[in-house]
Amino acid sequence: MAILLGQRSLARLAGVHPDLVRVVKRAAAMADARDDFTVLEGVRTKEQCYVNYGKGRTEAECKAAKVPVNYAAPRAGKVTWLGNPLASKHYPRPDGYSHAVDLAPFPIDWNDLKRFDRVAALMLDAAKAEGVAIRWGADWDRDGKPRERGETDSPHFELDR
Repeated sequence: MAILLGQRSLARLAGVHPDLVRVVKRAAAMADARDDFTVLEGVRTKEQCYVNYGKGRTEAECKAAKVPVNYAAPRAGKVTWLGNPLASKHYPRPDGYSHAVDLAPFPIDWNDLKRFDRVAALMLDAAKAEGVAIRWGADWDRDGKPRERGETDSPHFELDR
């Protein structure tokens, strides 16, 4: 039995590459009630990329990355390890689309990693069914061993291109 993506989730898919939207929708169609999930984020603005980059970084680090220093938040937890904040696949690529989406099981319990793993299994199965190559942020090297060596971005899925 499929789950229905709510209006908020569907709105958050606006601007995401159509191939990735197809995968998310197929995953929802393959899910059952215990695997309900929500779309947290699709497209990020330049400002949001700067906000994320500034977390855990000093003014000097922001300046070196050409991020306005007012985004520096050295006491906040670091949320991105990208050297270039606009390299995020959430930021629109040259084709005009975001190539990433963040999903979470609903209701959200950040400590219930088994539910994130079930969403990931749905996404990976849906991607295979749709013929779309994706990567999961908790298994960047795609070796089937999530969260090893700092692979901690359980909500993140991106096109592998």
